[in-house]
Amino acid sequence: MSKLQKTAYGGQAVIEGVMFGGKKMMVTAIRRKDQSIEYFQSSRRSNRVLTALKKIPFLRGIAAIIEASANGTQHLNFSSERYDVHPNEDDVIKEEKKESKLSLILGVATIGVLSFLFGKVLFTLIPVFLANLTRPIFASDLAQVVIESFFKLLLLLGYIYAISQTPLIKRVFQYHGAEHKVINAYENNQELTVESVQAQSRLHYRCGSSFILFTVVVGMFVYLLVPTDPLWLRVVNRLALIPVVLGLSFEVLQLTNKVRHVPVLRFLGYPGLWLQLLTTKEPKDDQVEVAIASFQELLRIENEGKSVTGGEQVS
Repeated sequence: MSKLQKTAYGGQAVIEGVMFGGKKMMVTAIRRKDQSIEYFQSSRRSNRVLTALKKIPFLRGIAAIIEASANGTQHLNFSSERYDVHPNEDDVIKEEKKESKLSLILGVATIGVLSFLFGKVLFTLIPVFLANLTRPIFASDLAQVVIESFFKLLLLLGYIYAISQTPLIKRVFQYHGAEHKVINAYENNQELTVESVQAQSRLHYRCGSSFILFTVVVGMFVYLLVPTDPLWLRVVNRLALIPVVLGLSFEVLQLTNKVRHVPVLRFLGYPGLWLQLLTTKEPKDDQVEVAIASFQELLRIENEGKSVTGGEQVS
């Protein structure tokens, strides 16, 4: 294998397309309204602090999340603005498009990071208040932590199931499955054709869905180390421990990926794979075609040593 082939590529589904990221570049391919495929590419943006943190265990996960949220938002915006518009109308859209004041002040990258953090805070605190309502019946710290984790898991599964019923998100989950299939085909040294890629699993050990589930499991064990009463202290502890839970969960995700070929230890990653049965759907051939196009474009520009400033659209 060449050095480039050994790179652990990752990606994410966007509206009507897939984004893949390499060491230096990120490429998104989307299916336009006229059935053509359009690309958007950008250089990975980072800074010295994040680069340094990504080398430190337990801190690298937080750095990776911040970087992924910042870099991915621009690609999500590209797909959401163009997927349902005919290419002939692009010039009109550019003239009519006006960015909000908030976008101008913070920028799409910052908004992406803030959105992730806001969502994490909500999913952390809502189960706390729900579990606290059961304190008259389940008063011990152990019982409270278990019930809190149960509510958190229930909230997570319920939310994913609810949004998966909408046509738009269902298609995003299909592209999520296509993304995994392409990565699996690549890592298994299979030819990147629609037929070969479709034969691959839609599940993958490094998926962000697995990471989300691990935050629930890891969080339960971390919360056992701190008191659950009074309520205000419990809330403060949960907020303060978010970075700890995220950092530990990332390390667990990395560990399960490393041992996935070990017969006994491979089962450690199964809970995350089970969650992916909800967050991924079997893609159609035309969706797999888009995912393959995105990945091959990434390989091409990284092989050529290209770099771009900001974002660049390629028809």
